[in-house]
Amino acid sequence: MSKKMNKSSQLYWASGIVSICGIIFEVLFGALGSYILGDGVKQYTLTISLFLTGMGIGASLSERVVKRLITRFIAIELLIGLIGGLSSFTVFGITAVAGEEATAIVLYSIILVIGGLTGLELPILIRKANEIGVEMNKSTARVLFSDYAGGLVGGLLFAFYLRPEFGLVKSAFLVALVNISVAFWMIYAFRKEIVHRVSYLVVAILIFLLMIAGTIFGEEIAFSFEQRLYKDPIIHSEETSYQKIILTKEQGDVRLFLNGQLQFSSSDEHRYHEPLIHIPMAAATKTEDILILGGGDGLAVRELQKYEEVKSITVVDLDPRMVELASENHLLTELNGHAFEDERVRVIHKDAFQYIEEDNNRYDVIISDLPDPNNESLNKLYTWEFYSMLRNHLRSEGALMVQATSPVFAREAYWTISRTIEETGLITSNYHVDIPSFGNWGFVMGTRKPIQQNKLDVAVETDYLSSDMIPSLTSFGKDEDEHIIKDGEEVTFEPNTLIRPHLIEKYEAAWLYY
Repeated sequence: MSKKMNKSSQLYWASGIVSICGIIFEVLFGALGSYILGDGVKQYTLTISLFLTGMGIGASLSERVVKRLITRFIAIELLIGLIGGLSSFTVFGITAVAGEEATAIVLYSIILVIGGLTGLELPILIRKANEIGVEMNKSTARVLFSDYAGGLVGGLLFAFYLRPEFGLVKSAFLVALVNISVAFWMIYAFRKEIVHRVSYLVVAILIFLLMIAGTIFGEEIAFSFEQRLYKDPIIHSEETSYQKIILTKEQGDVRLFLNGQLQFSSSDEHRYHEPLIHIPMAAATKTEDILILGGGDGLAVRELQKYEEVKSITVVDLDPRMVELASENHLLTELNGHAFEDERVRVIHKDAFQYIEEDNNRYDVIISDLPDPNNESLNKLYTWEFYSMLRNHLRSEGALMVQATSPVFAREAYWTISRTIEETGLITSNYHVDIPSFGNWGFVMGTRKPIQQNKLDVAVETDYLSSDMIPSLTSFGKDEDEHIIKDGEEVTFEPNTLIRPHLIEKYEAAWLYY
Protein backbone atom coordinates (compact mmCIF):
# COMPACT_ATOMS: atom_id res chain seq x y z
CA MET A 1 0.00 0.00 0.00
CA SER A 2 2.78 2.45 0.93
CA LYS A 3 4.58 1.76 -2.33
CA LYS A 4 1.37 2.44 -4.26
CA MET A 5 0.83 5.67 -2.32
CA ASN A 6 4.44 6.72 -2.89
CA LYS A 7 4.15 6.34 -6.66
CA SER A 8 0.78 8.05 -6.85
CA SER A 9 2.12 10.94 -4.75
CA GLN A 10 4.99 11.35 -7.16
CA LEU A 11 2.50 11.57 -10.02
CA TYR A 12 0.56 14.32 -8.23
CA TRP A 13 3.72 16.26 -7.54
CA ALA A 14 4.79 15.83 -11.17
CA SER A 15 1.37 17.09 -12.27
CA GLY A 16 1.76 20.24 -10.19
CA ILE A 17 5.26 20.93 -11.47
CA VAL A 18 4.45 20.46 -15.16
CA SER A 19 1.36 22.63 -14.69
CA ILE A 20 3.60 25.41 -13.38
CA CYS A 21 5.74 25.01 -16.50
CA GLY A 22 2.67 24.97 -18.76
CA ILE A 23 1.20 28.21 -17.45
CA ILE A 24 4.61 29.90 -17.59
CA PHE A 25 4.98 28.94 -21.24
CA GLU A 26 1.46 30.19 -21.93
CA VAL A 27 2.00 33.66 -20.45
CA LEU A 28 5.53 33.78 -21.89
CA PHE A 29 4.09 33.28 -25.38
CA GLY A 30 1.59 36.08 -24.74
CA ALA A 31 4.38 38.41 -23.64
CA LEU A 32 6.49 37.39 -26.64
CA GLY A 33 3.63 38.13 -29.03
CA SER A 34 2.94 41.47 -27.36
CA TYR A 35 6.56 42.57 -27.60
CA ILE A 36 7.16 41.55 -31.20
CA LEU A 37 3.70 41.83 -32.79
CA GLY A 38 2.15 44.56 -30.61
CA ASP A 39 -1.37 44.91 -29.13
CA GLY A 40 -1.02 43.00 -25.87
CA VAL A 41 -4.74 42.30 -25.46
CA LYS A 42 -4.96 40.76 -28.92
CA GLN A 43 -1.84 38.64 -28.45
CA TYR A 44 -2.84 37.35 -25.02
CA THR A 45 -6.33 36.58 -26.34
CA LEU A 46 -4.91 34.61 -29.26
CA THR A 47 -2.40 32.86 -27.01
CA ILE A 48 -5.02 31.72 -24.51
CA SER A 49 -7.41 30.66 -27.29
CA LEU A 50 -4.79 28.70 -29.20
CA PHE A 51 -3.31 27.15 -26.06
CA LEU A 52 -6.72 25.95 -24.85
CA THR A 53 -7.59 24.69 -28.33
CA GLY A 54 -4.33 22.77 -28.36
CA MET A 55 -5.13 21.33 -24.93
CA GLY A 56 -8.52 20.20 -26.23
CA ILE A 57 -6.91 18.50 -29.21
CA GLY A 58 -4.33 16.88 -26.94
CA ALA A 59 -6.98 15.64 -24.52
CA SER A 60 -8.91 14.13 -27.44
CA LEU A 61 -5.80 12.40 -28.79
CA SER A 62 -5.04 11.01 -25.33
CA GLU A 63 -7.86 8.47 -25.82
CA ARG A 64 -5.50 6.55 -28.06
CA VAL A 65 -2.79 6.38 -25.39
CA VAL A 66 -3.64 3.26 -23.40
CA LYS A 67 -0.31 1.48 -23.04
CA ARG A 68 3.12 2.41 -21.66
CA LEU A 69 1.62 5.48 -20.05
CA ILE A 70 4.68 6.60 -18.13
CA THR A 71 6.98 6.39 -21.16
CA ARG A 72 4.49 8.46 -23.14
CA PHE A 73 4.46 11.05 -20.35
CA ILE A 74 8.28 11.16 -20.35
CA ALA A 75 8.32 11.64 -24.13
CA ILE A 76 5.82 14.50 -23.82
CA GLU A 77 7.95 16.24 -21.19
CA LEU A 78 11.03 15.99 -23.39
CA LEU A 79 9.13 17.45 -26.35
CA ILE A 80 7.71 20.31 -24.27
CA GLY A 81 11.20 20.99 -22.93
CA LEU A 82 12.77 21.01 -26.39
CA ILE A 83 10.11 23.05 -28.21
CA GLY A 84 9.27 25.36 -25.31
CA GLY A 85 12.91 25.99 -24.44
CA LEU A 86 13.79 27.01 -27.98
CA SER A 87 10.57 29.00 -28.49
CA SER A 88 11.69 32.55 -27.62
CA PHE A 89 15.09 32.08 -29.23
CA THR A 90 13.46 30.80 -32.44
CA VAL A 91 10.84 33.54 -32.58
CA PHE A 92 13.47 36.29 -32.25
CA GLY A 93 15.49 34.63 -35.01
CA ILE A 94 12.50 34.37 -37.35
CA THR A 95 11.61 38.02 -36.68
CA ALA A 96 15.11 39.16 -37.63
CA VAL A 97 15.22 37.08 -40.81
CA ALA A 98 11.66 36.85 -42.14
CA GLY A 99 9.60 39.63 -40.52
CA GLU A 100 6.42 39.78 -38.47
CA GLU A 101 4.10 37.68 -40.66
CA ALA A 102 6.40 34.66 -40.54
CA THR A 103 6.93 35.30 -36.82
CA ALA A 104 3.19 35.17 -36.17
CA ILE A 105 2.85 31.86 -38.01
CA VAL A 106 5.76 30.28 -36.11
CA LEU A 107 4.66 31.64 -32.72
CA TYR A 108 1.04 30.55 -33.10
CA SER A 109 2.17 27.11 -34.27
CA ILE A 110 4.39 26.73 -31.20
CA ILE A 111 1.51 27.78 -28.92
CA LEU A 112 -0.79 25.20 -30.51
CA VAL A 113 1.80 22.41 -30.25
CA ILE A 114 2.74 23.15 -26.62
CA GLY A 115 -0.96 23.42 -25.78
CA GLY A 116 -1.58 20.05 -27.42
CA LEU A 117 1.23 18.37 -25.52
CA THR A 118 -0.02 19.92 -22.27
CA GLY A 119 -3.48 18.56 -23.01
CA LEU A 120 -2.00 15.08 -23.36
CA GLU A 121 -0.30 15.20 -19.95
CA LEU A 122 -3.21 15.23 -17.53
CA PRO A 123 -5.28 12.35 -18.92
CA ILE A 124 -2.16 10.19 -19.01
CA LEU A 125 -1.30 11.00 -15.38
CA ILE A 126 -4.88 10.33 -14.29
CA ARG A 127 -4.88 6.94 -16.03
CA LYS A 128 -1.48 6.10 -14.62
CA ALA A 129 -2.66 6.87 -11.08
CA ASN A 130 -5.72 4.75 -11.72
CA GLU A 131 -3.53 1.97 -13.11
CA ILE A 132 -1.47 2.03 -9.91
CA GLY A 133 -4.65 1.43 -7.96
CA VAL A 134 -6.03 4.82 -7.02
CA GLU A 135 -9.77 5.11 -7.54
CA MET A 136 -10.70 7.08 -10.66
CA ASN A 137 -12.60 9.80 -8.81
CA LYS A 138 -9.67 10.36 -6.44
CA SER A 139 -7.00 10.25 -9.13
CA THR A 140 -8.89 12.75 -11.28
CA ALA A 141 -9.56 15.15 -8.41
CA ARG A 142 -5.99 15.04 -7.10
CA VAL A 143 -4.33 15.47 -10.49
CA LEU A 144 -6.65 18.35 -11.37
CA PHE A 145 -6.02 20.01 -8.00
CA SER A 146 -2.26 19.76 -8.58
CA ASP A 147 -2.75 21.16 -12.06
CA TYR A 148 -4.83 24.19 -11.03
CA ALA A 149 -2.69 25.00 -8.01
CA GLY A 150 0.41 24.75 -10.18
CA GLY A 151 -1.16 27.17 -12.66
CA LEU A 152 -1.41 29.87 -9.99
CA VAL A 153 2.20 29.39 -8.91
CA GLY A 154 3.39 29.49 -12.53
CA GLY A 155 1.61 32.74 -13.31
CA LEU A 156 3.01 34.47 -10.24
CA LEU A 157 6.51 33.14 -10.89
CA PHE A 158 6.57 34.50 -14.43
CA ALA A 159 5.12 37.91 -13.62
CA PHE A 160 7.16 38.70 -10.53
CA TYR A 161 10.40 36.76 -10.96
CA LEU A 162 11.23 35.08 -14.25
CA ARG A 163 10.40 37.84 -16.72
CA PRO A 164 11.97 40.76 -14.78
CA GLU A 165 15.02 38.76 -13.69
CA PHE A 166 15.79 36.64 -16.75
CA GLY A 167 13.83 38.01 -19.72
CA LEU A 168 11.93 36.04 -22.34
CA VAL A 169 14.76 33.99 -23.86
CA LYS A 170 16.49 32.76 -20.72
CA SER A 171 13.15 32.14 -18.95
CA ALA A 172 12.10 29.74 -21.70
CA PHE A 173 15.31 27.73 -21.36
CA LEU A 174 15.06 27.65 -17.56
CA VAL A 175 11.46 26.40 -17.59
CA ALA A 176 12.40 23.77 -20.16
CA LEU A 177 15.07 22.50 -17.74
CA VAL A 178 12.32 21.90 -15.19
CA ASN A 179 10.27 19.87 -17.69
CA ILE A 180 13.30 17.76 -18.53
CA SER A 181 14.11 17.33 -14.83
CA VAL A 182 10.61 15.92 -14.35
CA ALA A 183 11.37 13.50 -17.19
CA PHE A 184 14.57 12.40 -15.38
CA TRP A 185 12.59 11.97 -12.18
CA MET A 186 9.97 9.78 -13.86
CA ILE A 187 12.64 7.70 -15.61
CA TYR A 188 14.16 6.92 -12.21
CA ALA A 189 10.89 6.51 -10.26
CA PHE A 190 9.39 4.10 -12.80
CA ARG A 191 12.66 2.60 -14.08
CA LYS A 192 11.38 -0.97 -13.83
CA GLU A 193 8.48 -0.21 -16.19
CA ILE A 194 10.48 1.51 -18.94
CA VAL A 195 11.67 -0.88 -21.63
CA HIS A 196 14.15 1.41 -23.39
CA ARG A 197 15.23 3.27 -20.28
CA VAL A 198 18.78 3.98 -21.51
CA SER A 199 17.51 5.47 -24.78
CA TYR A 200 15.17 7.84 -22.96
CA LEU A 201 17.96 8.74 -20.57
CA VAL A 202 20.38 9.58 -23.39
CA VAL A 203 17.80 11.74 -25.18
CA ALA A 204 16.95 13.52 -21.92
CA ILE A 205 20.65 14.21 -21.25
CA LEU A 206 21.18 15.62 -24.73
CA ILE A 207 18.16 17.94 -24.51
CA PHE A 208 19.15 18.95 -20.99
CA LEU A 209 22.65 19.92 -22.18
CA LEU A 210 21.13 21.84 -25.10
CA MET A 211 18.94 23.81 -22.67
CA ILE A 212 21.95 24.50 -20.43
CA ALA A 213 23.81 25.87 -23.45
CA GLY A 214 20.76 27.94 -24.34
CA THR A 215 20.58 29.36 -20.82
CA ILE A 216 24.24 30.41 -21.01
CA PHE A 217 24.56 31.54 -24.63
CA GLY A 218 21.02 31.87 -25.98
CA GLU A 219 20.38 35.42 -24.83
CA GLU A 220 23.60 36.67 -26.41
CA ILE A 221 22.73 35.06 -29.75
CA ALA A 222 19.16 36.32 -29.54
CA PHE A 223 20.58 39.79 -28.90
CA SER A 224 22.40 39.58 -32.24
CA PHE A 225 19.06 38.68 -33.85
CA GLU A 226 17.43 41.67 -32.16
CA GLN A 227 20.20 43.97 -33.35
CA ARG A 228 19.02 43.37 -36.91
CA LEU A 229 15.69 44.96 -36.02
CA TYR A 230 17.40 48.27 -35.28
CA LYS A 231 19.25 50.51 -37.70
CA ASP A 232 21.94 51.56 -35.23
CA PRO A 233 24.08 49.52 -32.79
CA ILE A 234 22.36 48.65 -29.51
CA ILE A 235 24.30 50.04 -26.55
CA HIS A 236 21.81 49.14 -23.81
CA SER A 237 19.10 46.50 -23.63
CA GLU A 238 17.02 45.39 -20.67
CA GLU A 239 13.59 43.99 -19.99
CA THR A 240 11.82 45.47 -16.99
CA SER A 241 8.59 44.38 -15.35
CA TYR A 242 6.75 46.71 -17.72
CA GLN A 243 8.62 46.98 -21.00
CA LYS A 244 11.70 46.31 -23.11
CA ILE A 245 14.11 49.26 -23.06
CA ILE A 246 16.58 49.65 -25.94
CA LEU A 247 19.14 52.40 -26.44
CA THR A 248 20.99 52.71 -29.74
CA LYS A 249 23.77 55.04 -30.83
CA GLU A 250 25.31 55.86 -34.18
CA GLN A 251 27.63 58.84 -34.83
CA GLY A 252 26.31 60.75 -31.84
CA ASP A 253 22.62 60.06 -32.47
CA VAL A 254 21.13 58.34 -29.39
CA ARG A 255 17.72 56.72 -29.77
CA LEU A 256 15.38 55.27 -27.17
CA PHE A 257 12.97 52.45 -28.01
CA LEU A 258 10.29 51.08 -25.68
CA ASN A 259 8.83 47.73 -26.74
CA GLY A 260 10.30 48.30 -30.18
CA GLN A 261 8.71 51.74 -30.64
CA LEU A 262 10.94 54.78 -31.16
CA GLN A 263 10.53 57.32 -28.34
CA PHE A 264 13.08 59.91 -29.40
CA SER A 265 16.19 60.59 -31.45
CA SER A 266 18.69 62.93 -29.82
CA SER A 267 19.25 64.68 -33.16
CA ASP A 268 15.73 66.10 -33.33
CA GLU A 269 13.89 65.40 -30.05
CA HIS A 270 13.86 69.15 -29.32
CA ARG A 271 11.37 69.55 -32.18
CA TYR A 272 9.01 67.30 -30.24
CA HIS A 273 9.59 68.48 -26.67
CA GLU A 274 9.62 72.23 -27.30
CA PRO A 275 6.04 72.41 -28.68
CA LEU A 276 4.91 69.83 -26.09
CA ILE A 277 6.10 72.05 -23.22
CA HIS A 278 6.40 75.67 -24.30
CA ILE A 279 3.04 76.12 -26.04
CA PRO A 280 0.97 75.17 -22.95
CA MET A 281 3.39 77.09 -20.73
CA ALA A 282 2.72 80.16 -22.88
CA ALA A 283 -1.04 79.54 -22.79
CA ALA A 284 -1.35 79.14 -19.01
CA THR A 285 -1.72 82.28 -16.86
CA LYS A 286 0.32 80.75 -14.01
CA THR A 287 3.04 78.13 -14.39
CA GLU A 288 4.00 77.16 -10.87
CA ASP A 289 2.71 73.60 -10.50
CA ILE A 290 3.28 71.19 -13.38
CA LEU A 291 2.19 67.57 -13.87
CA ILE A 292 3.88 65.31 -16.43
CA LEU A 293 2.30 61.94 -17.22
CA GLY A 294 5.01 59.77 -18.76
CA GLY A 295 8.25 61.58 -19.49
CA GLY A 296 10.51 59.08 -17.72
CA ASP A 297 13.38 60.04 -20.05
CA GLY A 298 13.59 63.46 -18.38
CA LEU A 299 13.49 65.48 -21.62
CA ALA A 300 10.19 67.21 -20.85
CA VAL A 301 11.52 68.05 -17.38
CA ARG A 302 14.62 69.57 -18.98
CA GLU A 303 12.45 72.04 -20.91
CA LEU A 304 10.48 72.95 -17.77
CA GLN A 305 13.69 73.71 -15.89
CA LYS A 306 14.06 76.79 -18.07
CA TYR A 307 11.25 78.48 -16.13
CA GLU A 308 12.29 80.04 -12.81
CA GLU A 309 8.66 80.53 -11.75
CA VAL A 310 8.03 76.76 -11.73
CA LYS A 311 7.79 75.58 -8.11
CA SER A 312 6.94 71.90 -8.50
CA ILE A 313 7.18 69.31 -11.26
CA THR A 314 5.40 66.02 -10.61
CA VAL A 315 6.40 63.19 -12.96
CA VAL A 316 4.17 60.12 -13.02
CA ASP A 317 5.92 57.28 -14.86
CA LEU A 318 5.00 53.63 -14.37
CA ASP A 319 8.47 52.11 -14.82
CA PRO A 320 11.10 52.89 -12.14
CA ARG A 321 13.88 51.51 -14.34
CA MET A 322 13.23 54.08 -17.05
CA VAL A 323 13.71 56.93 -14.59
CA GLU A 324 16.74 55.21 -13.04
CA LEU A 325 18.31 54.81 -16.47
CA ALA A 326 17.59 58.46 -17.33
CA SER A 327 19.25 59.43 -14.04
CA GLU A 328 22.32 57.18 -14.36
CA ASN A 329 23.18 56.66 -18.03
CA HIS A 330 25.62 59.40 -19.03
CA LEU A 331 24.21 59.68 -22.55
CA LEU A 332 20.73 60.32 -21.17
CA THR A 333 21.85 62.63 -18.37
CA GLU A 334 23.81 64.73 -20.88
CA LEU A 335 20.67 64.93 -22.99
CA ASN A 336 18.21 65.72 -20.18
CA GLY A 337 20.57 67.96 -18.22
CA HIS A 338 20.44 65.79 -15.09
CA ALA A 339 16.75 66.64 -14.92
CA PHE A 340 15.86 64.37 -12.02
CA GLU A 341 18.45 66.00 -9.73
CA ASP A 342 16.33 69.16 -9.64
CA GLU A 343 14.82 69.62 -6.15
CA ARG A 344 11.53 70.76 -7.69
CA VAL A 345 11.02 67.35 -9.34
CA ARG A 346 8.96 64.67 -7.61
CA VAL A 347 8.73 61.25 -9.31
CA ILE A 348 5.83 58.86 -8.68
CA HIS A 349 5.83 55.34 -10.11
CA LYS A 350 2.18 54.54 -10.66
CA ASP A 351 -0.29 53.98 -13.48
CA ALA A 352 -1.35 57.42 -14.71
CA PHE A 353 -5.06 56.57 -14.59
CA GLN A 354 -4.80 55.34 -11.01
CA TYR A 355 -2.76 58.36 -9.98
CA ILE A 356 -5.28 60.84 -11.36
CA GLU A 357 -8.12 58.97 -9.68
CA GLU A 358 -6.42 59.23 -6.28
CA ASP A 359 -4.69 62.62 -6.57
CA ASN A 360 -6.27 65.65 -4.90
CA ASN A 361 -3.94 68.32 -6.29
CA ARG A 362 -4.60 70.83 -9.04
CA TYR A 363 -2.06 71.98 -11.60
CA ASP A 364 -1.37 74.98 -13.80
CA VAL A 365 -0.09 72.85 -16.69
CA ILE A 366 -0.64 69.15 -17.35
CA ILE A 367 1.51 67.37 -19.94
CA SER A 368 0.37 63.97 -21.23
CA ASP A 369 3.53 62.53 -22.77
CA LEU A 370 2.35 58.92 -22.89
CA PRO A 371 3.00 56.15 -25.44
CA ASP A 372 0.58 55.82 -28.35
CA PRO A 373 -2.74 54.00 -27.69
CA ASN A 374 -1.74 50.68 -29.25
CA ASN A 375 -3.29 48.42 -26.57
CA GLU A 376 -6.11 48.36 -24.02
CA SER A 377 -4.00 49.48 -21.06
CA LEU A 378 -2.76 52.54 -22.96
CA ASN A 379 -6.13 53.20 -24.58
CA LYS A 380 -7.65 54.07 -21.18
CA LEU A 381 -5.19 56.98 -21.04
CA TYR A 382 -6.81 58.39 -24.20
CA THR A 383 -10.44 58.15 -23.11
CA TRP A 384 -13.13 60.69 -22.26
CA GLU A 385 -13.05 59.43 -18.68
CA PHE A 386 -9.31 60.05 -18.33
CA TYR A 387 -9.36 63.48 -19.96
CA SER A 388 -12.34 64.45 -17.79
CA MET A 389 -10.28 63.69 -14.70
CA LEU A 390 -7.37 65.71 -16.11
CA ARG A 391 -9.73 68.62 -16.72
CA ASN A 392 -10.84 68.45 -13.08
CA HIS A 393 -7.20 68.61 -11.94
CA LEU A 394 -6.50 71.62 -14.17
CA ARG A 395 -6.75 75.12 -12.71
CA SER A 396 -9.17 77.49 -14.43
CA GLU A 397 -6.43 79.42 -16.23
CA GLY A 398 -4.33 76.34 -16.94
CA ALA A 399 -3.52 74.30 -20.06
CA LEU A 400 -3.49 70.60 -20.88
CA MET A 401 -1.16 69.35 -23.65
CA VAL A 402 -1.48 65.84 -25.11
CA GLN A 403 0.84 64.10 -27.55
CA ALA A 404 -1.66 62.66 -30.01
CA THR A 405 0.23 60.58 -32.62
CA SER A 406 0.60 61.62 -36.27
CA PRO A 407 -2.20 63.42 -38.17
CA VAL A 408 -0.57 62.20 -41.39
CA PHE A 409 0.04 58.51 -40.66
CA ALA A 410 -2.85 58.10 -38.20
CA ARG A 411 -5.23 60.83 -39.28
CA GLU A 412 -8.45 59.40 -37.84
CA ALA A 413 -6.74 58.45 -34.58
CA TYR A 414 -5.42 62.00 -34.15
CA TRP A 415 -8.77 63.68 -34.70
CA THR A 416 -10.51 61.12 -32.49
CA ILE A 417 -8.18 62.11 -29.63
CA SER A 418 -8.93 65.77 -30.32
CA ARG A 419 -12.68 65.11 -30.33
CA THR A 420 -12.42 63.13 -27.08
CA ILE A 421 -10.69 66.03 -25.29
CA GLU A 422 -13.25 68.47 -26.73
CA GLU A 423 -16.11 66.35 -25.35
CA THR A 424 -14.86 67.01 -21.81
CA GLY A 425 -15.80 70.66 -22.22
CA LEU A 426 -12.29 71.94 -22.89
CA ILE A 427 -11.58 74.14 -25.91
CA THR A 428 -9.07 72.40 -28.14
CA SER A 429 -6.18 73.81 -30.16
CA ASN A 430 -4.48 71.54 -32.70
CA TYR A 431 -0.80 71.59 -33.62
CA HIS A 432 1.57 69.50 -35.71
CA VAL A 433 5.33 69.54 -36.19
CA ASP A 434 7.72 67.93 -38.64
CA ILE A 435 10.21 65.71 -36.81
CA PRO A 436 12.67 63.93 -39.14
CA SER A 437 12.93 60.75 -37.05
CA PHE A 438 9.16 60.55 -36.45
CA GLY A 439 7.60 62.29 -39.40
CA ASN A 440 4.73 64.73 -38.97
CA TRP A 441 3.57 64.61 -35.34
CA GLY A 442 0.51 66.04 -33.65
CA PHE A 443 -0.47 67.59 -30.33
CA VAL A 444 -3.79 68.69 -28.87
CA MET A 445 -4.05 71.44 -26.25
CA GLY A 446 -7.09 71.86 -24.04
CA THR A 447 -7.99 75.07 -22.18
CA ARG A 448 -11.15 76.50 -20.61
CA LYS A 449 -10.90 79.73 -22.63
CA PRO A 450 -10.16 80.28 -26.33
CA ILE A 451 -6.50 80.80 -27.18
CA GLN A 452 -5.21 83.49 -29.51
CA GLN A 453 -2.34 81.68 -31.16
CA ASN A 454 -0.59 84.88 -32.26
CA LYS A 455 -0.52 86.07 -28.65
CA LEU A 456 1.41 83.08 -27.31
CA ASP A 457 4.92 84.07 -26.29
CA VAL A 458 7.77 81.60 -25.90
CA ALA A 459 9.77 83.41 -23.22
CA VAL A 460 12.67 80.98 -22.81
CA GLU A 461 15.59 79.91 -24.97
CA THR A 462 14.77 77.24 -27.57
CA ASP A 463 16.47 75.55 -30.51
CA TYR A 464 13.42 75.27 -32.76
CA LEU A 465 10.21 76.85 -31.53
CA SER A 466 9.56 80.58 -31.73
CA SER A 467 6.54 82.69 -30.86
CA ASP A 468 6.10 83.76 -34.48
CA MET A 469 5.84 80.23 -35.82
CA ILE A 470 3.18 78.92 -33.38
CA PRO A 471 0.20 80.02 -35.54
CA SER A 472 1.68 78.13 -38.50
CA LEU A 473 1.67 74.90 -36.49
CA THR A 474 -2.13 75.07 -36.36
CA SER A 475 -2.49 74.86 -40.17
CA PHE A 476 -3.21 71.37 -41.49
CA GLY A 477 -3.05 70.24 -45.11
CA LYS A 478 -6.02 68.72 -46.90
CA ASP A 479 -4.69 65.19 -46.41
CA GLU A 480 -4.25 65.64 -42.66
CA ASP A 481 -7.12 67.85 -41.47
CA GLU A 482 -10.33 66.63 -39.82
CA HIS A 483 -12.44 66.77 -42.95
CA ILE A 484 -12.29 63.16 -44.13
CA ILE A 485 -14.67 62.00 -46.85
CA LYS A 486 -15.64 58.32 -47.03
CA ASP A 487 -18.29 56.96 -49.39
CA GLY A 488 -19.31 60.50 -50.26
CA GLU A 489 -19.91 61.55 -46.64
CA GLU A 490 -17.75 63.37 -44.12
CA VAL A 491 -16.51 61.21 -41.25
CA THR A 492 -17.97 62.06 -37.84
CA PHE A 493 -15.57 61.50 -34.96
CA GLU A 494 -16.95 59.95 -31.79
CA PRO A 495 -15.18 60.30 -28.43
CA ASN A 496 -13.08 57.35 -27.30
CA THR A 497 -14.40 55.86 -24.05
CA LEU A 498 -13.67 52.99 -21.69
CA ILE A 499 -16.88 51.28 -22.82
CA ARG A 500 -16.23 51.84 -26.52
CA PRO A 501 -12.45 51.91 -27.07
CA HIS A 502 -12.61 52.36 -30.85
CA LEU A 503 -9.42 54.45 -30.94
CA ILE A 504 -7.35 51.24 -30.89
CA GLU A 505 -8.95 50.04 -34.12
CA LYS A 506 -8.26 53.34 -35.86
CA TYR A 507 -4.70 53.42 -34.59
CA GLU A 508 -3.91 49.86 -35.67
CA ALA A 509 -5.46 50.31 -39.10
CA ALA A 510 -3.49 53.52 -39.65
CA TRP A 511 -0.06 52.16 -38.65
CA LEU A 512 -0.45 48.74 -40.26
CA TYR A 513 1.82 49.52 -43.20
CA TYR A 514 4.30 51.86 -41.46
